[in-house]
Amino acid sequence: MTSAAAPTSDQLLRRLEWTVLRRLDGLLQGDYRTVYRGGGIDLADLREYQHADDVRHIDWNVTARLQAPYVRQFVEDRDLTAWFLLDLSGSIDFGSADVTKLAVSAGFVATLARVITRHGNRVGAITYGTRVDGVIPPGATRLHVLRLLEQMRRPRPRPQPVGKAARGAPPPAGGTQLADLLETAAGIVRRRSLVFVVSDFISRPGWEAALARLARRHEVVAVRLFDPAEMALPDVGLVTVEDAETGEQLFIDAADPGFRERYHAIAEAEEARLVESLGQSGADILELATDDDLLESLLRYVDLRRQRARRKASPRFPAALRRARSAGPDAGAPSVTDPVQAPA
Repeated sequence: MTSAAAPTSDQLLRRLEWTVLRRLDGLLQGDYRTVYRGGGIDLADLREYQHADDVRHIDWNVTARLQAPYVRQFVEDRDLTAWFLLDLSGSIDFGSADVTKLAVSAGFVATLARVITRHGNRVGAITYGTRVDGVIPPGATRLHVLRLLEQMRRPRPRPQPVGKAARGAPPPAGGTQLADLLETAAGIVRRRSLVFVVSDFISRPGWEAALARLARRHEVVAVRLFDPAEMALPDVGLVTVEDAETGEQLFIDAADPGFRERYHAIAEAEEARLVESLGQSGADILELATDDDLLESLLRYVDLRRQRARRKASPRFPAALRRARSAGPDAGAPSVTDPVQAPA
């Protein structure tokens, strides 16, 4: 492929600004409060608890005095910092058609970064190739977004083919260690932020706990990249396949229906495990396929943010308050010193 076929970062960003961003502006009608929301620490008011309010904002002293649950309201701080944790390992550079997962990732990051920075907020990034290889401090300019794109598109070393693996021989060492990226981010991103983990999550085990820890401290969106061909092996006959992460090569018979069925069963089992792990992490999940329309994907993300704004935390009414309300006003209000009734 010639260099003319691959647009520069500036050309890519200009194209996205004229196509996706302009259309996104019209569809959202400037309502970017649904896309991002800052935190807040200044108390503004108190109001009675409503279903789906964050139970951590309950003022237990006021609740005890007024015999009804009240929550604190805070002045919203619109100053937001967003971080992109970018998996740029070998498996990201795969696409069964004309579009790779890397191209999808670059389009998503460029568009969302411009949406955020155009409204005065900052974005930063941490990149991972074969290891954590780059940290871009937060910035808020178009030039900063271009720098981020250049970092994503920079060539990275790929493993050398190690030859056909012998039957029963262990695979070569290596492969993506996503936990390293997440743990590095936990040490760098100190202030509560909006964190996008953009990866295909094809990784050695151990990232699940690191993602859950990150989601407890920050607002995390797991952006899962995938290609439809990863779930089904095409009938291409005898072929040599190579692991993009380790360089391991295998000679397989893709014309064998039994082999393709076993491949599909393993892929489905891995898919179920991944979906379960992401669901248990506490992060929001957005899936981006190589055959997706970017604008539709971003609108799905906006819907995700709107839903999160409506239900910030647990949808259940706190158990202590349910008991107090069902027992009636004479039963007394929950005590702030009761470890069962007052959350830690």
